Amino acid sequence: MEHITIRDIKVFVTAPRNINLVVVKVETSEPELYGYGCATFTWRHKAVVTAIEEYLAPMLKGRPVEDIEGLWQTMMGSSYWRNGPVLNNAISGVDEALWDIKGKMAGMPLYSLLGGKCREGITVYRHADGGSVEEVEECIQKYMEEGYRYIRCHMGTYGGNFGGKCQSIVKPENAPEGAYFDPRMYMNSVYHLFDRVRADIGWGVEVMHDVHERLSLAQTIEFAKELEQYKLFFLEDSLAPEYDEFFKTLREHTTLPLAMGELFTNPAEWKPLVQNQWIDFIRVHLSDIGGITPARKLAHYCEAYGVRTAWHGPNDLSPIGMAAQMHLDLNCHNFGIQEFSGFSEEEQAVFPGCPVVKNGYAYVNDKPGIGVDFDEKEALKYPEVQMDHSWLFSRLPDGTPVRP
Repeated sequence: MEHITIRDIKVFVTAPRNINLVVVKVETSEPELYGYGCATFTWRHKAVVTAIEEYLAPMLKGRPVEDIEGLWQTMMGSSYWRNGPVLNNAISGVDEALWDIKGKMAGMPLYSLLGGKCREGITVYRHADGGSVEEVEECIQKYMEEGYRYIRCHMGTYGGNFGGKCQSIVKPENAPEGAYFDPRMYMNSVYHLFDRVRADIGWGVEVMHDVHERLSLAQTIEFAKELEQYKLFFLEDSLAPEYDEFFKTLREHTTLPLAMGELFTNPAEWKPLVQNQWIDFIRVHLSDIGGITPARKLAHYCEAYGVRTAWHGPNDLSPIGMAAQMHLDLNCHNFGIQEFSGFSEEEQAVFPGCPVVKNGYAYVNDKPGIGVDFDEKEALKYPEVQMDHSWLFSRLPDGTPVRP
């Protein structure tokens, strides 16, 4: 198995869940040896595909597959400007595929290659949302009946006025279209939601909430302090990445565990938060920081400061990407919890070998590498789709555009 090289790199876009997923296949000089990785940046998937096909693939053909660290560093520096979401996701697809290959060469599942297990099952959490308290509670009850004990609670996606069920917003004349929300209405609705959840469902379930960077520092401090009484497992992304230094003030004003990072692309964003212990959970999206290679380093860095992992696991993540995260979850001592959005039947057909969940714990299979395959013929049944981007165009009541 010596001197195995990269023969070709292929990119696929498939949408078995009506969400564009980007899959990378690295083929080697050994005809039956290949690996798959996730490069899904669903909102700019065409840019990622171009970056791989036009830039990374020509540069990497003929390179040795075992030199993952060197290849990762080469890819990261290859465009001079670096640490952006398009390039990082492109790198991730190749990086994960190379780790998949290395596991297959070693005859080991990825978690074993990384040093083995710290636990047998991976604690996961699900999302409960709805247009009313009753709808959210029904969703929570459903998940609890399925065995989940950790649930993120929302009422109206990220506090928005989607359909006008939760907020009555008065817009100015000629106001443009967008996902309108009112910070004060949003805050009050969340207080009401958790009042009812704790009163009706009780304290036998761990709950969390995602602010999605929609509040000012002063509003966030009030919000966190008011939510302390409900004993959240964590409060997520309460401030935008541009205001990392504000976490120092937030930490001084609340006892709530804080989670942050799904928008991070650059180590400069997470270093001060971790080193100063201003957060409790790191929430990066693995492909958005460049794949397994930087993620395992980040996990070890966080371990030194008592920060736990809670990798971003939305529905715009392929089962290959989810499985890659779960191998890290099994291996890393400072694992905290894994976000999980489930797999549709169509996804499971396209991606044989998906992790399974039983009684709130996820399990990967013991196949060599990442363990999730990709049925290229089945994927053709689900071509790329035109996705709804409306939630990304967030606006305050007067029409001011704000970042989601």
